[in-house]
Amino acid sequence: MNLPSFSPYNLILTNGIIYTVDKNRTVASVMAIRDDKIVYIGDENGADQFIGKQTRRIDLQGRLVLPGFIDSHNHALDGTFELFEVKLHSLDSVDKYKQAILAFRAAHPEAKNILGGGWMNPLFPPQGPSKEILDEIAPDIPVVLASEDYHSVWVNSKALEMADITRETPNPVNGIIEKDAQGNPNGTLRESAADLVEKVIPPYTEEQLILGLKHFQNMAHSYGITAVHIPGISIDSAQLKALRTFEESGEMTLRVRGALNVDADADPVFVDKLVQTSQQEKRCLFEAAAAKIFMDGVVEGSTAYMEQPYLHKPGFRGEPVWDPQKFNLMCAALEKAGFQIHVHSIGDAATRVTLDGFDYARQQNGAGDRRHIITHLQFVNHDDIPRFAKLGAVAVVQPFWFLVDCHYQQAVDYLGQERADRQYPMKSFVNHGVVVASASDYNVTVPPNPLDAIETGITRKCNPEIIAPHPDFNKALNPAEAVTLEEMIDSYTINGAYANFLEKVTGSLEVGKKADFIVLDKNLFEIPAEEIHTARVLKTYFDGKEVFQR
Repeated sequence: MNLPSFSPYNLILTNGIIYTVDKNRTVASVMAIRDDKIVYIGDENGADQFIGKQTRRIDLQGRLVLPGFIDSHNHALDGTFELFEVKLHSLDSVDKYKQAILAFRAAHPEAKNILGGGWMNPLFPPQGPSKEILDEIAPDIPVVLASEDYHSVWVNSKALEMADITRETPNPVNGIIEKDAQGNPNGTLRESAADLVEKVIPPYTEEQLILGLKHFQNMAHSYGITAVHIPGISIDSAQLKALRTFEESGEMTLRVRGALNVDADADPVFVDKLVQTSQQEKRCLFEAAAAKIFMDGVVEGSTAYMEQPYLHKPGFRGEPVWDPQKFNLMCAALEKAGFQIHVHSIGDAATRVTLDGFDYARQQNGAGDRRHIITHLQFVNHDDIPRFAKLGAVAVVQPFWFLVDCHYQQAVDYLGQERADRQYPMKSFVNHGVVVASASDYNVTVPPNPLDAIETGITRKCNPEIIAPHPDFNKALNPAEAVTLEEMIDSYTINGAYANFLEKVTGSLEVGKKADFIVLDKNLFEIPAEEIHTARVLKTYFDGKEVFQR
């Protein structure tokens, strides 16, 4: 290996197990950093030549080093919820929800509203939770609580009143106002119906969003995350301004790629606005060069678009958010304008419509390096999996969800045993040569610890230390789709970099790339898969600088 003939290293790490994730999955023992880049990877021989008086040495003492993790679908801007909202994540009963909301109100007696999220659909009837539960706690101020999947909100009577939602209010396009037996709004609003209460709650300010970003960044580094893809950023929003200001402050130590929202009622002129916004948001760390589209909803709300009907709603299989022909035209227009397309798709029918749109765009624009993304992929027709590779589409999955829990039981109730048992493919994508990148969908998943996801991607089972299994089941979910440790690491490193057009910059530990890496307290290759969640990140480096130390 040719060594540079100038200036000493800033940092050299020795005596380690440095899993590079290069194309040969090379393992080295020494890595050297100059400024923000890796300048040497190898063994002790030849590493000493450029060690100077200012070079900092770290003896890894046999510890494992990996590239920094990349979370390819993460709502980092929602770090605000950890600072300003009531958190219901990981609570497993309605009584615990009540206690948390009561405690939040007691701690914030001056609050003019209560925001929060994380409640689970399976704990309530198909029509969702009722407003009366919240009315007992806060009859005088609006309460708006997002579901765990963020596709429904639970509101009290005050919020309904302030939003002018009555029994006469029609369901908006792609939305559902759930009703009680008397035909009145019961307090659950699904999909676009949740937008009806937006006017009740003031949006977060740029300053609050920056505080949320700082909180998220600190947490992300503690889990070894050095890059994220933020989907669903609105143009001309405080969110964009917050990201811009945060980077300009010099405090951003994450590589951030963003996808700008494209709603189903958008017209071709909107693409011009997206182009203008995207060009304005090209910076060193933050870029917004993708477009985010929702193709359907979620199984929990009966809004995922399925090939076969729901069992509890005979004849109904959900509906696509987009008219397929309009989606085709939008895909072609976005692709022609240079955008990567990032699509939410849960149901198998939704994924087929999405792939058809990508195919149509290719026919119109010709083949190219598009790397369009389909994320979530809870149900996929097996015949569609090879189409991902043919079209160059990236599958972005959330391995945290690959388990048998209360959501699994709801899938059994809504869709039947056979469909519930084939949820969340991953190995099939790998076997067909599809690039698979992993993600948390934070703040759907809290905390977004990649080590938890790596374990679950391998075992496909609940670990009680991470999440409570369903009491009636102790089995793996769709075990044929389990992947290897190496494949899971790929999905969180080099594949995540590829999904975000960053593979020449980061994602593996190679000479010339940015020095984004982590040091772990355990060697993942030497412990049982069921213990991976017990490993901890000891140090996180970004651009060659330490940004976290446990």
